[in-house]
Amino acid sequence: MSTVTSKDGTTIAYDKLGAGPPVILVAGALGVRAYPVMGELAALLAPHFTVINYDRRGRGESGDTLPYAVAREIEDIDALIDAAGGSAYLYGISSGANLALAAANALPGKVTKLALYEPPVIVDDSRPPMPADYVQQINDFVATGRRGDAVALFMRHVGVPDEFIPQMRAMPMWPQMEQAAHTLAYDGLIMGDTQSGKPLAPGQWPAATLPTLVIVGGDSPPFFHNGTRAVADQLPRAQHATLPGQTHEVSSAALAPMLIEFFTA
Repeated sequence: MSTVTSKDGTTIAYDKLGAGPPVILVAGALGVRAYPVMGELAALLAPHFTVINYDRRGRGESGDTLPYAVAREIEDIDALIDAAGGSAYLYGISSGANLALAAANALPGKVTKLALYEPPVIVDDSRPPMPADYVQQINDFVATGRRGDAVALFMRHVGVPDEFIPQMRAMPMWPQMEQAAHTLAYDGLIMGDTQSGKPLAPGQWPAATLPTLVIVGGDSPPFFHNGTRAVADQLPRAQHATLPGQTHEVSSAALAPMLIEFFTA
């Protein structure tokens, strides 16, 4: 494990694998670098790139300086880019894709290519929008010691049926998710109004003119197809791609070849 110090003094922990052009992996909600969804992907990319797989602030072995702001997470990525030599490719998944896109918009020239897997934007009525008070609900649960209820709220809103949530609470990884429950509000702030069920406001990412790949799983629900297309349409150098047979729980073995092809082109 290595660390960098972000602009506000927060320590950000990361693993570095491989050699070649740097690629930074940005996890989604509740994700940490040790989870297979990031660790396996890092190992598959390492023969081609220097892969930086990090814990976002408030998770894993990274620090968490308050008050939170999305700009602080962008500064974390900026510090990792500086540690990698001053420029890097970014890959983000789910809400981490929205964070990666925000970073690319804020750091033009430092992020040189961008790959996004299923940013969970909701642009129509193909699924219910997130409640306007979602972030407040998460914060209220955390403030009253109900971290498990905060995680359950998130799970319901991402489509986990109520009857499955008691089973999830019994899983070995549930305590780790409870530990990071406060960061669900961070991801809610990152998503902003992009989950309102309304078309994306024009010009949200005006400086994100870099080559971008927006990917959707072929077997994912319609709202992911509609949302990823809407994101790609906003970006002048974006291409939209479908990964056959995949869902939001994407296989690293299926995803890695597409990322390798894009980043090495």
